Amino acid sequence: MLRDDERERYGRHIIIPELGDEGQERLKASGVLVVGTGGLGSPALLYLAAAGVGRLGLVDSDRVELSNLQRQTLHATADVGREKTRSAAEKLRALNPHVKLEQHQVRFDASNARELVRGYDLVVTAVDNFPTRFLLNDTCVLERKTLVEGAILRFTGLAMTIKGGETACYRCLFPDVPHPESVPTTGEAGVFGPVPGIIGAVQAAEAIKVLVGFGRPLYNRLLQIDVADMSFHEVEVAREPGCPVCGEHPTITDLEAGRAAGSSVDEA
Repeated sequence: MLRDDERERYGRHIIIPELGDEGQERLKASGVLVVGTGGLGSPALLYLAAAGVGRLGLVDSDRVELSNLQRQTLHATADVGREKTRSAAEKLRALNPHVKLEQHQVRFDASNARELVRGYDLVVTAVDNFPTRFLLNDTCVLERKTLVEGAILRFTGLAMTIKGGETACYRCLFPDVPHPESVPTTGEAGVFGPVPGIIGAVQAAEAIKVLVGFGRPLYNRLLQIDVADMSFHEVEVAREPGCPVCGEHPTITDLEAGRAAGSSVDEA
């Protein structure tokens, strides 16, 4: 049940018929794991906390750097050198003290991925390296968890929601982890500051829709945004029968088979 102060806090949600009291109570009872508390994780976490998601897991092993502050809006100049999960939790707690914040100051890798993911209803990708991105996909497919995927580079952003084992997954698009030198990172190519804000907000919206159960999530659809010309495109993504993790005859049945062990969290 919602308390009187919660009804006032979430009033603008509660009056929306698609949410209402029942939807807000579902959010309160839900847990979301956000892997990465940087460019994508900052807006996603802020909107999820503001919306009243009852429990948020923050995964990150890094510390705040000065170069993060151009886009990672959960952190401030005074936070440089601090653990990112601690810095992020402090801001989120100030925003909404009703939300339970669980800090995981660890590297997300094959040794802890399944245990971390199992503890939550939904997972948000907020990372900037392919090994971790593939590891998150494989883990959520194997654990039958919903994953809200997001990626950014320069002026562009992508978003897709994956219902593990039921809809097209990331490997249906890209079967194998690309060679490290074939795709530049944001550290090499740059990222326009507002782009992670837009994609992170989309990810928060997708998570809320899935948790409450309304609207049309980005299942089997890839949303592409180019801020330079402010264009939005949608691409249909079919589930691939030959997909190595969610296909008819999967070859990846454990995380070691996915060869994603040792991945770290490098936030956009």
